Amino acid sequence: MNHSQENNVIMNTATLLCSCPDRTGIVAALTSFVAEYGGNIIDLDQHTDNTNNQFFMRLVWDITSSRLSRDDLPGGVALVAKKFNDMRWSLSFGTPLPRVAILASTTPHCLADLLLRHQMGELPAEMALVMANHEDLRDLTEHFKVPFHYVPVDKKNKADAEQRQLEILRENNVDVVVLARYMQILSPAFVDAYEGRIINIHHSFLPAFVGAKPYHQAKQRGVKIIGATAHYVTADLDQGPIIVQDVTPVSHRDEVEDLIRKGRDIERQVLGTAVRLHLERRVLVSGNRTIVFQ
Repeated sequence: MNHSQENNVIMNTATLLCSCPDRTGIVAALTSFVAEYGGNIIDLDQHTDNTNNQFFMRLVWDITSSRLSRDDLPGGVALVAKKFNDMRWSLSFGTPLPRVAILASTTPHCLADLLLRHQMGELPAEMALVMANHEDLRDLTEHFKVPFHYVPVDKKNKADAEQRQLEILRENNVDVVVLARYMQILSPAFVDAYEGRIINIHHSFLPAFVGAKPYHQAKQRGVKIIGATAHYVTADLDQGPIIVQDVTPVSHRDEVEDLIRKGRDIERQVLGTAVRLHLERRVLVSGNRTIVFQ
């Protein structure tokens, strides 16, 4: 398959994420539905949580020859879902690509990595804009030909600033918000507006060394690993469902500057992976945990 053919297959796909109490026949019913209407399954992954008898599945199929239009497919899935108690499901298509906004402050490493990944075609999305509460990252953003919006935020104008931010996101039809070391706490109202669609990077392997100067704390405690955590943002600070975590080894020879350097590397990697997994519809949230189909 050449590159153009591969892209065509990706664009002409439907992706179903679903969960429900486990029982016999779920996979058979959904795959039979796809086959009945001319779809061709590209990928199928499933998991059963035996502790609470919950079934999870990700199903991707080529709809090029489907006898159901995009408008009719959700109705068809709904009919199948009715056969299974309390099935929760969502259906998305290869196009249009989701529109992503990145919120940042002054630290460039995560923003630069995301912009580069997007330029290299690693993130299946449209990069709608970058929004920051400082001007420091304008040149970097504009180098990648992405619109930059400066919205200053302080204690006195925080509510007004958030309203302006939300206006900009809506005006640009943003689907997903990524916090690339954005050093402001979002209000519950902001989080509610993009529930399940805000991804944050935390500069530690949660839950450890919360608060200011995590790498200084890590040095003082003599840790042997440091890490980073990418998670969905909820109203509870740094308590949202975790998407990706990773660690890197450190030793007694590492100074604080070494920990910070290694931390930046792991933050870039973890955030970039989490954003890709979300955009590829590989993450299914169940309560305060995630099922990640990699």
